[in-house]
Amino acid sequence: MRLLILIYLLLPALVAAQGRNYGRSMVISQQGIVATSQALASEVGAAILARGGSAVDAAIAANAVLAVTEPMMDGPGGDMFCLYWDAATGKLTGLNASGPAPKALNPEFLRKAGYQTMPIKGIHSVTVPGAVDGWAQMHRRYGKLPWKDLFQSAILYAERGFPVTEIIQEGWAAPLSLDKIQRDDESGRVFLPGGKPPQVGQIFRNPGLAKAFRLIAEQGRDAFYKGEIAQAILSTSRRQGGTMTAEDLSSFSSEWVSPVSIDYRGWKIYELPPNGQGMAALEMLNIMETAPATKGSPLDAAEMHKRIEAMKLAYSDLYRYDADPRFTDVPVAALLSKKYARKRAALIDTHKANCDVSPGRPVNGDTTYLTVVDRAGNMVSWIQSISAMFGSGVAVDGMGFILQNRGFSFSFDPHHPNVLAGGKRPFHTIIPAFMERGDSHIGFGIMGGPNQPLAHAQFVSDVIDYGMNVQEALETARWTKGSAHGCDVSIEDRVPLASLQQLSEWGHEIRIRRAFTLEMGRGQAILHDSKTGTNYAGSDPRADGAATPEPIH
Repeated sequence: MRLLILIYLLLPALVAAQGRNYGRSMVISQQGIVATSQALASEVGAAILARGGSAVDAAIAANAVLAVTEPMMDGPGGDMFCLYWDAATGKLTGLNASGPAPKALNPEFLRKAGYQTMPIKGIHSVTVPGAVDGWAQMHRRYGKLPWKDLFQSAILYAERGFPVTEIIQEGWAAPLSLDKIQRDDESGRVFLPGGKPPQVGQIFRNPGLAKAFRLIAEQGRDAFYKGEIAQAILSTSRRQGGTMTAEDLSSFSSEWVSPVSIDYRGWKIYELPPNGQGMAALEMLNIMETAPATKGSPLDAAEMHKRIEAMKLAYSDLYRYDADPRFTDVPVAALLSKKYARKRAALIDTHKANCDVSPGRPVNGDTTYLTVVDRAGNMVSWIQSISAMFGSGVAVDGMGFILQNRGFSFSFDPHHPNVLAGGKRPFHTIIPAFMERGDSHIGFGIMGGPNQPLAHAQFVSDVIDYGMNVQEALETARWTKGSAHGCDVSIEDRVPLASLQQLSEWGHEIRIRRAFTLEMGRGQAILHDSKTGTNYAGSDPRADGAATPEPIH
């Protein structure tokens, strides 16, 4: 009887010791790991590592498979950005593989065509796709396996087909997706087999994309920018009244860039510089750092309120100042200064939501993310996208992929730094990220248009301020907001009711979302411990993906 009583008394402690508030365990390995939003892509990347491939080799191979399995998110018709961390030197390098508007595209041309704002779909929303050149530049510098070997799995999945997964089917069948691809005969032919989106588990084949990848594998990046694929892009553009020329494609080259960074409570946080929106994540973190993290949980109302208000301030600056730095002076250093953060943070009312946030005046002094670590500890933080779901809605004739609609991000306002101009890169939403302190190095990213900087800031704070591991930080409930203005905020229903009630009393207009909604983005993260050589990876349950370790050999 005494033993039973003792067990009864100890039971709560035993249960508490074994419990946790997130679902998946981290993937922990001393081999390489590939974390993507689709299990088939992760598996292919891990197999490339097992063959002796580099982190970049695995990323390219996985990215190509994602182009097949997530055609509404990414593909050869989109742009790419990445950060590469070299384990031997500790150096972080960035690549901006985003393409510009065709040289003949300008506001006057579009106004004559009947547009008063940038079109969000169709051929005039298309900019030069940068991804394939980005793959080639990364492989030339950091690849180990032959280029042609990296596309074989993607070709096979495109030819033989793959079973459509749950989250991807949801995006495929969304009304906005269908509206786009039904408007273009080639898009409908390729992506609506039998006249409708494929169902979960249905085998989808794309022989046109298999052809495109075979050409890229055999002929290199020039097949896309000068060869048969280029000709198909140009004929598609001409047929639809577009302005892209052979020179627009053949003259494109990605740009090597230096990451921008801040210190956040002893950690170094890195993003890429404009024309991407990474600086908004860093400014948001700077503003958050001016006050201590709320004790207990990141889902406490006071902590959520601080984060939401910091986001509004950072995003109002982002939309006012961000643009292609080759065309305008973007005040990045001023926006990311700690002094400026304190000035912006002073505008936050701790018990009231601000529904009309204005940009400050600094003084100068649906997307696919993946991350890989190889057995040597080299890491890539890698993101690629065709912008909105199914991009422009325009499929390249006979090639099985959609052209991006990244041009819709341009402004028509002649006084705005992001005004449309031929040869200019638009404001860009997709951003890879990296953070480190001592022996800990984390490649991470969370997708989803304007959601990305605020999701990055939430992830960073959850890891640093609340001691979460990378899987827990990806899984914990998140909130999102599409713009700096208004008091609306979307919050997953796992947030405690008490926090929701308090936020509502402070003026936030709350929209409750599902427990794990795609609206919050789909993230991946890998932590590499350079002292022990051990890797820790997480994959967001809001996607169909996995963190897959390289098999030992």
